[in-house]
Amino acid sequence: MNAYNFLDVATLPGLNDNLAIARQNLEPGTEIKLANGSIKLSHGVMEGHRFAVTEIAKGHELLSWGLPFGKAISDIKPGDYALNESMKRELASWSVPYALPEQPNFKDYRRPASIEDAKFGDQVQKYMQDRQFMGFSRGERGVGIRNYVAVLPITSASSGFADYVASMFNDTSEYRNVDGVVSAAHTESSGNEFLLRTLAGFTVHPNLGGILLVNHPGSELKYSNVEDFMREHEYPTDGLEYRVVTRGLALNQAVPEAQRRVVELLQVANKTERTSQSVSNLKFALQCGGSDAFSGVTGNPLLGIIARELIRYGSTVNLTETDELMGAESYILANVKDLATAQKFLYMLQRFDNWAALHGHSAEGNPSGGNKFRGLYDIAVKSIGAAMKKHQDLRLDCVIEYAERMLERGFYFMDGPGNDLEGIAGQVASGVTMIGFTTGNGSISNFPFVPTVKIMTTSRKYNEMPNEMDINAGRCIDQVSLEREGLAGFNQLLRVASGEKTSGENAGHSKLQIWRQSKHSLATGKPTTDATFV
Repeated sequence: MNAYNFLDVATLPGLNDNLAIARQNLEPGTEIKLANGSIKLSHGVMEGHRFAVTEIAKGHELLSWGLPFGKAISDIKPGDYALNESMKRELASWSVPYALPEQPNFKDYRRPASIEDAKFGDQVQKYMQDRQFMGFSRGERGVGIRNYVAVLPITSASSGFADYVASMFNDTSEYRNVDGVVSAAHTESSGNEFLLRTLAGFTVHPNLGGILLVNHPGSELKYSNVEDFMREHEYPTDGLEYRVVTRGLALNQAVPEAQRRVVELLQVANKTERTSQSVSNLKFALQCGGSDAFSGVTGNPLLGIIARELIRYGSTVNLTETDELMGAESYILANVKDLATAQKFLYMLQRFDNWAALHGHSAEGNPSGGNKFRGLYDIAVKSIGAAMKKHQDLRLDCVIEYAERMLERGFYFMDGPGNDLEGIAGQVASGVTMIGFTTGNGSISNFPFVPTVKIMTTSRKYNEMPNEMDINAGRCIDQVSLEREGLAGFNQLLRVASGEKTSGENAGHSKLQIWRQSKHSLATGKPTTDATFV
């Protein structure tokens, strides 16, 4: 029989938790030595899955990070493997090394959100001294950390054309101040405010030294609609270098015309050089994808420390993925600016829940099969871990719609989907200039003109793909190492802001997908043409 000290093979996310997470596969009957005795595992426990460390009586809550994600449907003894019905069904389709219990011992539980959870406090204390990075000043548009020229199709009808034109400029080495020419091809075409807001945010983005906008004659939506929207909503366009071409010409005319316009933009962009800028000008997105049980233990808390440091220097941070905070509302609202902000946050979560229901879905369906295999039993435990991207010292300052501009500095929540690519597109349109992305399975993500710092949650997975990841959060086995690695990650972030390439940039990774919505009538339940929420 194997015997281990608890800290060598398991971790307890919160001091008062009644379940631990296995850090490696543990055989049935394994003895785990605790500070006040020992327990024996009833079944084999896979890496990332949970087992009880105290008795949990029938009807009592299962806790991680001090928050509930399930209720016991039978008495659970120390050493028992935690199992719910959805995990049992999911693992039946995988090759797993151990026999499972015959019956689940807990059911999913998401504690109802309440405005009573909101506590109003101060933002984390600011540093007295400033830090600098080398960035590109864009006047009212802000400060960029890259100097790209983008080819943006107004609708998906021109996406292939945008890709082709951008591919003609794979070598821009003669323009020493330019990072490259990229396509911002997407799949949308409906001219609603939602898409206009996203395209407008892309157009004025400070990471762009120039942008070529591509119209299609067969599409109702044109750049003139985007231009009108930007004027109506007072987007900052002073100094914006852009050109417009129409895809409808014959290719032998349209391509050379687009090529000429890109060269013009490259020449203008190349005149802009990096200058010393305050860290307070950075705008940073918090994201995750391919999450596992360790996301909330290593990767997300590390990202939370980076976010805390940015806020302490006066920067702006953006958290999203609405459905992946359901069950963690009380944690997010433990420090919020005021009642109106708390109410808006809860409203957006309820609105998302209602919207999903109109489509015949719920947040409970969010965890993927891979999430479950990697130890995320239900939406509540996934959400609680995801919420750790917001450091406990940080205050929620603002709540905004998808792709809405961030006009003040502070910590934001942006309404957005659990799909990381779609969420990132909204964050970029809102103005973020860099993305922090945690992953448990090694998801490869990089926005065309906004660099992504990728953080792996475990050393085992990091060592499998070191060239695709930027930070190994698997080294964070306690609070001391977590703080150390988080501060090191913050310094790495500043180097990236000053021009150091991320793994995704070096590999040429590029993905963009705008959140696709469809409105449903509350009366009929049928889709309508307007793509805003009811």
